[in-house]
Amino acid sequence: MNSNTSRRCFLKGASAALAFPTIIPASVRGQHPPSSRIQLGVIGTGGKATGGARNFVSGTTAQITALADPNRLNMEAFRNAFQVPAERCYPDFNDLLALKDIDAVLVGTPDHWHVPVSIAAAKAGKHVYCEKPLGVSIAEGQALVKAIRENGVVFQHGTQLRSQDCTRIACELVRNGYFGNVRKVIIGSPPGLAIGPVPPQPVPPTLDWKMWAGPGTPVDYRDVIVGGIPGKGLRGWYFMKRFSPSGWIAGYAVHDIDLAHWGLGLEHTGPVRVEGRGTFPKEGLFDTVLDYELTFTYADGRQILVTDTGKNRHGVKFIHENGRDWVFCRSELAASNRDLLRPERKDSDIKLYASRLHELNFIECIQSGKPTITPAEVAHRSTSVCHLGAICLDLGRPLEWNPTTETFVNDDAANQRLAI
Repeated sequence: MNSNTSRRCFLKGASAALAFPTIIPASVRGQHPPSSRIQLGVIGTGGKATGGARNFVSGTTAQITALADPNRLNMEAFRNAFQVPAERCYPDFNDLLALKDIDAVLVGTPDHWHVPVSIAAAKAGKHVYCEKPLGVSIAEGQALVKAIRENGVVFQHGTQLRSQDCTRIACELVRNGYFGNVRKVIIGSPPGLAIGPVPPQPVPPTLDWKMWAGPGTPVDYRDVIVGGIPGKGLRGWYFMKRFSPSGWIAGYAVHDIDLAHWGLGLEHTGPVRVEGRGTFPKEGLFDTVLDYELTFTYADGRQILVTDTGKNRHGVKFIHENGRDWVFCRSELAASNRDLLRPERKDSDIKLYASRLHELNFIECIQSGKPTITPAEVAHRSTSVCHLGAICLDLGRPLEWNPTTETFVNDDAANQRLAI
């Protein structure tokens, strides 16, 4: 993709292209022999992709055989760590996607490239494991769902908390009514970050900045955007609307919103109203929300409250209908009373999708043709909640949402924010 192409134009082009029939290889239709090794390409070779790649190498039959990244320093370190031949490393992801022997890709790029790369991969007949969040706008998520469906590839979203026993158990307890009629879920997720003014800097010779920045408003290079925030271990692009419009709400809270949806059985819908408040930096390079409090109300009156961790513990708390008892999950399972976690289970209980390892589930689904534990539609719905919250905070007022048409109700200003 040309880096000067607007995101709106890209999405329109992707939708038009998908209107034509696509020839889908046998391996894409779930006919990949289970005994053969999946040839995996990695697009975006930073820290997040490195963690996922380790899981693929150590926990699955996949073999990493090609890389793509406009950041040559990252790609060289990754190449050495995973012993990928130099001639199979490319600055442009399109060159990787043109390789006939690549079965699937791990998309570990910054957020603003997640959907464009994933759509291109789907059109090339590659299965897609995409890190969270699913794109930077609701329109992007819609386009990705369409691309995955029409090209018949397997998709896994990197909300890997689903592949933990503790989160599945908590969600099963809620789904099966052991906490009564749960009407409220409270989520705590990390706040954003602020930084002072940062002057432009020369682009390193090892980086194709135009390709890295991608389509959208041109922005000057700063080390802190790509290389990281001193003392924080985080990349600056997470906190810039140019690259991540919903900031840390999408970058982090999407994990927890996904679990709340799973426990409440709301994976294929969305809220009907969002309201809240947030604080934004008054100056400096970063411009996404800092502290925040959002309330999402669903059609049946149930609510999901999302705040920064200054207000609530990091994780997902399902509140019993009595208002006192609760069950909590994230990296652990807890409850107001441990006995609540040990009810006498019934044979008729709903059993949620069980996965031992997120990356392994993806590979197994390529071989079987079955849906993954976090398919595209589910990923889109949880990410959409993050974007709805960000739009609400940016506009500074409550919003009404139609989860069926995926549009704001009688609100032209808000609807203009569906695509970027």
